[in-house]
Amino acid sequence: MELSQIEESLKEKTTEKQDLQLLEEMIKAALMYGHKKTRTNPKFKPFIFVNRNNVEIIDLNLTLDKLEQAIEFLKNKIKEKATILVVATQPAAREAIEKLTKEFNFSYINSRWIGGLLTNFNILSKRIEYFKKVQADFEKGEFEKYTKKEKQKINKNIFKMKKLFGGLENLSKKPDVVFIIDLSIKGHRTAVREANRIGVPIVAILDSDDDPNLVAYPIPANDHAKISIDWLINKIIERLKD
Repeated sequence: MELSQIEESLKEKTTEKQDLQLLEEMIKAALMYGHKKTRTNPKFKPFIFVNRNNVEIIDLNLTLDKLEQAIEFLKNKIKEKATILVVATQPAAREAIEKLTKEFNFSYINSRWIGGLLTNFNILSKRIEYFKKVQADFEKGEFEKYTKKEKQKINKNIFKMKKLFGGLENLSKKPDVVFIIDLSIKGHRTAVREANRIGVPIVAILDSDDDPNLVAYPIPANDHAKISIDWLINKIIERLKD
């Protein structure tokens, strides 16, 4: 089946003019490209439209439906002033996540998952508070009395902590929602397990190698290409601001 035929078949399933326009945007942004068939998670199969040249093609009409459900859920949570944590440690998502988290003041993790952040939050929150205090003291010049070598050591320590905790400064309690991009990344898998263990709902952009049953609001799409992630996050921002 030729790529142009696949695109036309996807469009034929769409009845609304507005949805057709969105579908065309999604095709251009490469949202429909999953992984090779050998990597397919059996539980993802309902979201697969067809396989082309050993690559899974995701049904973008289902992506659109699931995206709408996820956005409505996030909208309601924002109205409730819920705490939302975004997890996206891959370079392809960095720019989009920075934009999303700044727009809505969400907490985020963009370097690596901190084991126990959800399941041992009381302990981890003390480390976050310590980081905030040390950083504030540094900015106030509290360490000027130390030697050059001591200040370099403190600087290095602050840098390491900022990499871990920099996006968590406003996280004063366990998150009410966790939003993850790509479930297959090692640290992200741990985040999923921790969230499910304590009953925190997950919204996730996930691909053909992921299990959609692990999350409350799956958004099936290409989760490894920057162009796809950018389109999805920009659309989510746009809709959440409506």
